Amino acid sequence: MQIEIKTLDNGNAGIAELPDEFFGAAPRPDIMARVVHWQRSKSRAGTHSTKGMGEVSGTTKKPYKQKGTGNARQGSLRAPQFRTGGRVHGPVVRDHGYDLPKKVRRLGLISALSQKQADGKLVVLDAAVADGKTRTLATQLKTLGWKSVLVVDREVDALFLQSSRNIIGIDVLPTVGANVYDILAHDVLAITTAGIEGLTARLAKPVAAVAAPDAEHVKPADHEETAA
Repeated sequence: MQIEIKTLDNGNAGIAELPDEFFGAAPRPDIMARVVHWQRSKSRAGTHSTKGMGEVSGTTKKPYKQKGTGNARQGSLRAPQFRTGGRVHGPVVRDHGYDLPKKVRRLGLISALSQKQADGKLVVLDAAVADGKTRTLATQLKTLGWKSVLVVDREVDALFLQSSRNIIGIDVLPTVGANVYDILAHDVLAITTAGIEGLTARLAKPVAAVAAPDAEHVKPADHEETAA
């Protein structure tokens, strides 16, 4: 499919060719939901923790004798029914991440790109470069009418990143970091012509078959590509 190439000054810079297999596929909301859940789970710190009966500080002495007081029998003041006692079945430090097949992650990214294209929210930029001044870039974004935009480039320009840091609603990512969550979290997806080539090369890579359930799995790193 063909799409107009725009400039940051809201001008026309020609026509770009988008591969139908990556930008014109039928969106799969179920797959995108799976990928987003996987991303959010992997990013959770998992540092929540409470103390159980054996971890809270306090005496281990029996509060009072077993019989003859008229009270219910108690063995420890660290029991959960007391105010200073431990918590029953409380959260513990753990890793919330899990494995998701690369084929599913790849399909999720294709679905997100195709969804933006179908909604008319995909814009192709000739280049994402700036002079390092936030005011200049903010004026350009206002002219384009973008309040929530994700800019994807093959390699992020340092001055463009510097200019965008203090602007609310704009995020910049390289093609290796493009992911379903960030694409869906922004209203507009702006990809440079170099970014289109990078995404096409990334998605065109053959994906290995999913390993058997009993095979050894390696958890992806936090900054690993979320689709391929």
